[in-house]
Amino acid sequence: SLIDLGFDLVATPGTQKELREAGVTCAVIQKVNEGRPDVSDMLKNEQIDLIINTTEGRKSIAHSAVIRRLALQKKVCYTTTLTGGEAFCIAIRQGAGDQVRSLQELHSQLQQAR
Repeated sequence: SLIDLGFDLVATPGTQKELREAGVTCAVIQKVNEGRPDVSDMLKNEQIDLIINTTEGRKSIAHSAVIRRLALQKKVCYTTTLTGGEAFCIAIRQGAGDQVRSLQELHSQLQQAR
């Protein structure tokens, strides 16, 4: 969905491997403090517009704090779940408009899209 919406995807090595195996084109970027450039560099350089950062394990959770802080500073949309990522896609497809929708309504639309 993100590619269809015009996004270019970047992911850390493990996620990039999973996406590639699923047939999704995605560039690779290093994890925080595991080589350069890393995701924090891309955030600082304003090269990222949206983050879907799922974490697993202590180290990933610690790194996600750095990413969350930078996302907040740079005003980059951020979610920690794939469901949140799907909600972003729905919102982007809806575009700017005069109608305000509740989270419950968006959730219902997400369930229907599955």
